[in-house]
Amino acid sequence: MSRTPLRGAGTALLTPFEAGGRVDEKALRSFVEWQVSQGIHFVVPCGSTGEAATLAPEEHRRVVEITVEQVAGRVPVVAGAGSNDTRRAIELSRAMKEAGATHLLHVAPMYNKPPQRGIIAHFRAIADAVDLPIVIYNVPARTAINMEPATTLELAADERFVAVKEASGNLAQIGDIIRNAPPTFAVLSGDDALTVAVMALGGDGVISVTSNATPRSVAELVERCDRGDLSAARRVDERLSAWTTAAFVESNPIPAKAALAMMGKMQNQLRLPLVPLAERHEPALRDALLAAGALE
Repeated sequence: MSRTPLRGAGTALLTPFEAGGRVDEKALRSFVEWQVSQGIHFVVPCGSTGEAATLAPEEHRRVVEITVEQVAGRVPVVAGAGSNDTRRAIELSRAMKEAGATHLLHVAPMYNKPPQRGIIAHFRAIADAVDLPIVIYNVPARTAINMEPATTLELAADERFVAVKEASGNLAQIGDIIRNAPPTFAVLSGDDALTVAVMALGGDGVISVTSNATPRSVAELVERCDRGDLSAARRVDERLSAWTTAAFVESNPIPAKAALAMMGKMQNQLRLPLVPLAERHEPALRDALLAAGALE
């Protein structure tokens, strides 16, 4: 497998649900089409933002199938397939390939807390089993374990791993990876608030939560960083700053789902144990969307 570049702004897609709890396929198609038409560079269905933890296997596959159908080859589709059970991760990865995904997103195993060599063995077992380029995902706040730079760099030397979504929040760690990774291995910010900083260090883009509501602006921010126009990128970042803060006032994806409901893109339906945004946060969220240009 030759390494496929993955750069730019990718949206960690929300999954729309109907009031009865079923996946809202019509809203999903419309939402994916809007994302692509707004200039987002790739889409990431069925990650944590997409409530993958509460999707049944057949729902997970259907969400990716719909996303692939609607994208129609215009941008990459990086399907979440993570699990803390390596066998289950392999099974899900095979299903994602059959559904038409172009890449896989695999989070470091949560809850088990394997040593670093266990993380490497987990990812390599998946790569051995499924012939798709893999984006590895480091998010210690959710997994309770940090992928150390040496671990990421060992995987980066294998062309089957094409990128890392780095959500450690540790700029020194991210900078270490950027400096020492192969030039064809992308380092993507996993924190919207740090995208400009990561790209200023030489990073390649972001897998974004906030682009669910502001895809054009997040794509513009990344494009300006990529051209080296950091002053213009900072202006975009400032315009988005209130929304970037509001998007995480409660656990992701609670605020983002509320925002998209305000915008009329989907219903404000989540699956337990997630619950709708607390009412006290709604005025600030609406103001933030107005400031970002997502509401009129």
